[in-house]
Amino acid sequence: MIIVLAWTVAGCANQGSTVHTKRKAVGGAAAGAIVGGIIGHQSGRGLEGAAIGGAAGAAGGAALGSAEDEKENQQSGGAYQP
Repeated sequence: MIIVLAWTVAGCANQGSTVHTKRKAVGGAAAGAIVGGIIGHQSGRGLEGAAIGGAAGAAGGAALGSAEDEKENQQSGGAYQP
């Protein structure tokens, strides 16, 4: 049981920060929903446009944030820096 507990704690210690990923995903979702809603409104499907734009923005923002987090984690030697 001690081995399993030590293995679990060691696995958590290697996880890097995901602050940029989360922030960029939220910002991208908001911007995408606004732009998608405007574009969708022009074709009479504002809610669908906002949903699609929000999803696309979140995915794009998360990808950019993840790259920033990975770069920051490599520079800090993989240690979590809140």
